[in-house]
Parts: sequence; structure tokens; C-alpha cells
Amino acid sequence: MREDQIETATAPLRDDIRFLGAILGETIRGHEGPEVFDLIERVRVEAFRVRRSEVERSAVADMVRDTDIRTALPLIRAFSHFLLLANLAEDLQRDRRRAVHAAAGEPPQESSLAATYRKLDAARPDGALVADLLDDAVMSPVITAHPTETRRRTVFDVQSRITDLMRQRQRYTESEPQYAELETKLRRQVLTLWRSALIRLARLRIQDEIEVGLRYYDLTLLEVMPRINADVRAALRARWPEYSLLRRPILRPGSWIGGDRDGNPNVTGEVVHRATHRAGAVALGHYLTELVGLEKTLSLSARLAAVTDDLARLAETSFDDSPQRADEPYRRAVRGIRIRLTATARRALGEIPADGVDIDALDAEVEPYASAQDLLNDLAVVDASLRASGDGLLADDRLAALRGAVETFGFHLQGLDMRQNSETHEQVIAELLAWAGVHADYASLPEDRRVELLAAELGTRRPLLGPGARLSDLAAKELGVLRAAKAALDDLGPDTVPNYIISMCTSVSDLLEAALLLKEAGILDPGDADTPPSSPAGVVPLFETIEDLRQGAQTLVAALEVPAYHRLVAARGMRQEVMLGYSDSNKDGGYLAANWALYRAELDLVEAARKTGIRLRLFHGRGGTVGRGGGRSYDAILAQPAGAVRGSLRLTEQGEVISTKYAEQGTAYRNLEALVAGTLESTLLDVEGLGADAEPAYELFDELAELARQAYARLVHETPGFVEYFRASTPIAEVGDLNLGSRPASRKPTSSVSDLRAIPWVMAWSQSRVMLPGWYGTGAAIEQWAGEDPERMAVLADLYRRWPFFRTVMSNLAQVMAKADLDIAAHYAELVEDDTLREKIFGMIRDEFDRTVRMHAAVTGSDHLLADNPALAESIRNRFPYLEPLNQMQVELLRRRRAGDDSELVERGILLTMNGLATALRNSG
Repeated sequence: MREDQIETATAPLRDDIRFLGAILGETIRGHEGPEVFDLIERVRVEAFRVRRSEVERSAVADMVRDTDIRTALPLIRAFSHFLLLANLAEDLQRDRRRAVHAAAGEPPQESSLAATYRKLDAARPDGALVADLLDDAVMSPVITAHPTETRRRTVFDVQSRITDLMRQRQRYTESEPQYAELETKLRRQVLTLWRSALIRLARLRIQDEIEVGLRYYDLTLLEVMPRINADVRAALRARWPEYSLLRRPILRPGSWIGGDRDGNPNVTGEVVHRATHRAGAVALGHYLTELVGLEKTLSLSARLAAVTDDLARLAETSFDDSPQRADEPYRRAVRGIRIRLTATARRALGEIPADGVDIDALDAEVEPYASAQDLLNDLAVVDASLRASGDGLLADDRLAALRGAVETFGFHLQGLDMRQNSETHEQVIAELLAWAGVHADYASLPEDRRVELLAAELGTRRPLLGPGARLSDLAAKELGVLRAAKAALDDLGPDTVPNYIISMCTSVSDLLEAALLLKEAGILDPGDADTPPSSPAGVVPLFETIEDLRQGAQTLVAALEVPAYHRLVAARGMRQEVMLGYSDSNKDGGYLAANWALYRAELDLVEAARKTGIRLRLFHGRGGTVGRGGGRSYDAILAQPAGAVRGSLRLTEQGEVISTKYAEQGTAYRNLEALVAGTLESTLLDVEGLGADAEPAYELFDELAELARQAYARLVHETPGFVEYFRASTPIAEVGDLNLGSRPASRKPTSSVSDLRAIPWVMAWSQSRVMLPGWYGTGAAIEQWAGEDPERMAVLADLYRRWPFFRTVMSNLAQVMAKADLDIAAHYAELVEDDTLREKIFGMIRDEFDRTVRMHAAVTGSDHLLADNPALAESIRNRFPYLEPLNQMQVELLRRRRAGDDSELVERGILLTMNGLATALRNSG
């Protein structure tokens, strides 16, 4: 697109930004006074001059230095609010561009399901193969907590109202009266936004994180997920009508919030109960509300519409003998369903949701539904009766949406994964075995003896503990968590806790220890000679470090050779999930080495699955940033090795990325359809594109990744003083001290990079605009491998064009580097008191940054980092001048805090800058 075309296409975006910015500015002037407004305006103008290279970078820093904190806070809030409004404007612009694209009759865009269907129609894969590959297909986005996502629900609600009003504004010209009315309403909402606190002042509790995660269901997911599931099922069955494809919905949500206790002491049995039962309340409450609406809608008269015998029998369960309902069998049938669902809610939750029926006032005992399938069966009776009388149009409306929701969410809403570190498992198992008299010192045993002992215990139903067992606080807490998970499974169904994930899994005994804990809690039944074992929760190894990824397939194969474990997997249909950790592998070995270690691990796991006969499901622990596996999900899915996505894939969604993707209906639909589109294409089409060149390409990347790992290690692991530099030049200490989330910044008290959690590690580098985890080491590796050899560089350029994996790696790297700003980072480096250390390490970072930019250009053939992403390039032009004051203000407040000013207002200012930058970058951790 030419420069003038870009200018024309983006004019509405610039207009929206100016319009919202002007309203915000007038609001600030009116409520903070002209002096504060004038300072904000001077800083804004100067920030744009910095961006245009008209003044030195220090210009903004000089303006905010020594600013009184009471003036600094509205300044920080002003730029944070502007960036939030800019996000809204960009989302509206994307909607406009899609509408223009569709109106022009252009082909469907990549990552849309329409584009995927065109590809499938062209390839026409064999139906039997499609049915096999999509057997129990699932794409599961798993919501996890994140410390930078601290915005309150109030703020989200206001954002949503502003978005709706801006959409309405597009329909009118300034001369129409509706335009002025909308402007007044927008001013009212911007005022509300300005007068509302962006963040909580109190420490974010895990209970708050649970509620934050659940709010996206009411906002979008309860409606959007079932709609996509229905559309995909219909589209695939229309293409392969002889197969009952997607018997279960392909989109099924998950969560870690309240179940992930790896390094989070705040997760207890009570928290697990709250997380699962609050989720169940959202699901059951939604169904009851929809049933109320359905009861009002289905007013069909028995005199005018015949009903089936099944519907007539269902109508008798309504306990409604009022004359006005005698002729309305559908209303009575729906009321009967609502009565039983109310009883179900009371049994499972201990309370009746708002739209439940007062079942205590009924003269009979009401039988709760035993499962969500029983509810679906009753809804199917209503559906069948409507269709039998020619009223299918009614069945396809609200009733179909409700059936789709129950199919998708069950009574549990979302599967809550449990996760704990293997080291904790070992300690607890050792204590249980000692208490039971099985072995006094399990921890001293070699691996083969551990496996032998654990396998024997998994072969019996005998519990290790009796009622009077006395345990340490650690063991009691761990068993309390698992027993709460068992209670949730009993209350809400077998999909409530689908997985038990083992962090830092390095051995077969790590898997067996987790299985034994599930057995002790009553979740896993080992079976007997006549009965196979069973467990609704699968044991899932998480391979995280570079070394663990290399050994992952070997560990899994060895576990499957243990008969007790093999029987368990066989009882689950030979389905085995494996989680791959992006965060710790990146922190361990750097960006390119981690990405390649993950790819290699997948290749090995696919081969292991072929040899052992398991159906492998991969769970990608992706964070928001590229340094933690972020980037476009569709591209990431297509970049998987052949055979790695056999219809099934799970991935984590974290922090402000969740709000970016799922806070608004249209955006949620597009992001979810992209996940499904990528899963279908990667499963049913050949997307790797290497053919016979695969093995040479793999060997090349073995070498390239090792060079990148060495370059990264020289800085992070081998340079004396690196940790000191990191702690001084980033807000990492404040991430921990300011309690930005319920989880501690480190797994344990330490100054080691290896023990630091990946989220704060990446977030700290993002806040300081170095973005180191998303690129460092890549340039050195390419330069060292290719050198001055044009033939070697041509090989890399060819792989970049043909191989989705390499193309995605380079594209994500470019996105990160475009968001980085080493001139701003230099101001953070000034926080390092040791001049020699600062100059050495920052010099290494700057040299590698420049080198990586050059190597990116050499491989891709483009001097522009964002040549393949013009939307992000435009976003950076629009918003990045507004990041400058936030970064400079953060540096200033960090300097004050470290000089001894620990006042509440300074801490609040730092927290606000972190939140504002996270909002602007949209993937900070």
C-alpha cells in the first residue's frame, strides 16, 4: 500500500484519537485545573518532538524531574487514559477495515474460518482421515492470572460503553442531532473514566483474580464460544456429511486461576472451592436466565401447534396447574426444566441463583439433574417437538443458543487445571509414605526404586492415610487442595478439573508421584483385576527448561513403559497431554534457543506418540509477550511441526492480552475463530512446507540455536554483575514489593535469575523497553553462522520464505524490537550506580540489538522491522509518543523510591505507570 493510501485508510483512526483525546483533555482541564492541564500538554508536545528527533531524549525527562507527586499522578493518569482510549480507537479501526474489505468483495482474510474453509475445499482431505484426526478435537484457551492486569471491572464497563458509543457515532454526521447527543454521552463516560480509579489500591487477592477471569464470560465468551462451535460443526458436517464430526464442541475453555499453586502459597482448598463453584454459578446462572427468556418466548398454544408425547410428559414436571398455562405446554416444559436446574444449582452450589425457582414452595421433592447431559436431553425434547410441528425456526433461535452453551460449558463453565511443582510433590509423597510405614526415607531412593515403589502403590486401592493421620502444614495443605478438587468434580461434573500439571517435570517418578496424590484424594481409582483404572484428571508433565524439553519425549516413553501408568493412559483412550513451557525455557536459554528447543521437543513427542500409540495433545504455556511465547496465535499454531496438532491444542491466555482479545464481542469472535482456524489447518493441511528439506533445516537450526544459547548465556548467566544490573535497571524489585498480583515474584527467596518467575522477568524488561527476552542472542547466532557467506544467508532467506516456523520466529522478534526503545532503556540504565557495570552490560545489549536488526534485514530482505505488519507500525506511530512520559515518570519515581521515599503516593505512581505501559504495549508479560 502506497503512503497516500495508508494516509487515507488511517484517517478515521486519527480522527477518533483526536476526538477522544480532546474530550479527555477538556475533562482534565475542568477537573484538575489549567496548570496541570498545561503541564500535560507541554509534555505531550515535547514527547512528539522527541519522536520526530527535533529535541534530545532528555527533554521529557527534564520536564518531569522533580515534579511534585501530587501533580505527577494526574500526569501519569492522563497518559494512561489516553493510551486506553487509543486502544479503543484502534479496535474500531480494525472493524472498519474488515467491513471495507468485505464490502469490496475481497477474499476472506487469513486466520478467518471462511479462509480456512476455502483451503479445505481446495485440498479435499479424505473424510475418514478427517474423522480420525478430529476425534475429540479441542481448542482450549486457558485463562491465567497476570500481575499487570490490575484494572477494575468498573473501568472495563466504562470502556465498553465508550466503544459502543463510538460505533454509534460513525453512523451520523456532525450536522445531525444524534451526533451531539452521542458526544454528550461520550463526555459523560470519559468523565466517569477520569473520576474512577484505574487500579485497586489494596493488594490483588486471588479471589479478585478469580472474579477478573470470570468477567469475560458475561462480556463475550458465553455467547461467542457456542456460536463458533455451532458454525464450525455445521460447516464441517456439510463438507463430510457421512461422518458425525465434532461430537463435542471444539472450543472448550479452561482456567488456571485458583488451581495453579506452583509457587503461590495463596492457593488453598478454600480457593479451589471458590474458583470452581463461582464458575459453576456463572454457568448455571446463565442457563437459568436463558430459560426465563425461553419460557416467555415459547408461548405456543396446544390448540395451534401439536407437541410430541415426550414434550407433553416434560410439561407435567412444571408443578404449574394454573389455568392460564394449561394451553401452553412449551412454557410448562421449560418451567419444569428450570425447576430441576434450580435444584441442581442448590445441590452443587448451596444456593439458588437469581433466576431460579422457589423450589421450597413446591409440594414435591425435585430431582436435580445428575449431569449436564441430562439437561441437554430435556432441551433436546423441546427442540424435537418444535421441529416435528414445523417450528424449527423457533428452535434455531434462543433454544439453540442455550443448547450450545450447555454443550460448551456444562455445569462447570471452565476446566480448572491443578498445577504444582515436582519438588513439592516429592516432599509430600515422602511424608505420606513415611507415615503409612511404606518407606521411611523415600527421598533417598534412586529413581528406579522410586518408580517401583510408586507403581506398587498405584496398583492398590488402599489409601496411605487413615482418619487420624498427623501431617505437616505442607502435606495437609496439598491434600486439602486435592480434596477440594474432588468435591468440585462431584458437585459439577468430570470436566471440572481435567488436568493435573507437574511443573519442572524431569523424571518418571515425577509423573507417578502426582498420580499417587490424585489416588490419595479419591480422584484416581486404580481399578482392580476386573475394573480398569479411571481418573477425570489426567497427569500432565510440564517440560520447561531447555534440558527438560530435550529429554521430554524420553521421559514420557519411559513412563508409558510402567504398566500402572500405561493402564491409566489406556483407560483414558490412550490420550496423553503434555505441556510445553515457553517462559522458563526462554529465561534459561534465550529467545531463539527456546523456540527451537520447543519445536524439537514437539518433533520428538510426535515420534514418541507414533511409537507408543498415544493420542498426543500439546498444551502451550504461552504468555502475552513474545519472550513468553506470545505473538499471533494463528501464526503460532501454523508454525507447529507436522503431526503436532491432531485436532487438539490448548494454550494459555494471560493478563492484559485477555482483555485485548476477549473484552468485546467482535474482537472475541475474531480471536477465537483464529484459534479454531489455525487448529483445523494445522491438523488437516500440510502447512510446514519443508518436504524433503526438513532434516537439513532441522540440523541447521540445531546449530543456530546453540549459537544463540551461547550468546544469551554470555550475558545472562556468565557476565559478573548481570543480576545486579537487571535489578537496578528495571522495576523488578517493585514488581515484588508492590504486590501487583497474588503470586510472589520468585518461587523462593533468591537473587538468582533461575528462581525468578518468568512473568516478572519478562515484565521488568518490557517496562524498561529493552524487551530482552524477545530477541537477545538471535543476531549473534545468525551473524556467526552465516558470516560473510552469501550462500548461507541465501539458505536462511529461503527458509524464511518457505517455513512458517522460521517466518513466525522472525516476525515475532521484529514486533518486539519495534516496541523496544534503547534510548529510553538508557535512562533506566542510569539507575545502575556502578558506572563500569552499566557501560559494560548496556553496551552488550545495545550492540546485540543493532546486530539483530541488521540480521533481520539480511534474512527477510526488508529494512523495515514491521514490513509484514503495517497495522502495528501505524499503532506505534500513533501511541508511542505517549509512552515516553510514562517511562520517564517511572524512572523518576523509581529513583525517588530507591532514595528512600517510600510514601504511598510514590508507590501508587509506580503502579500506575506499570499499568499504563502494560495497557499501551498490550503484551507486557
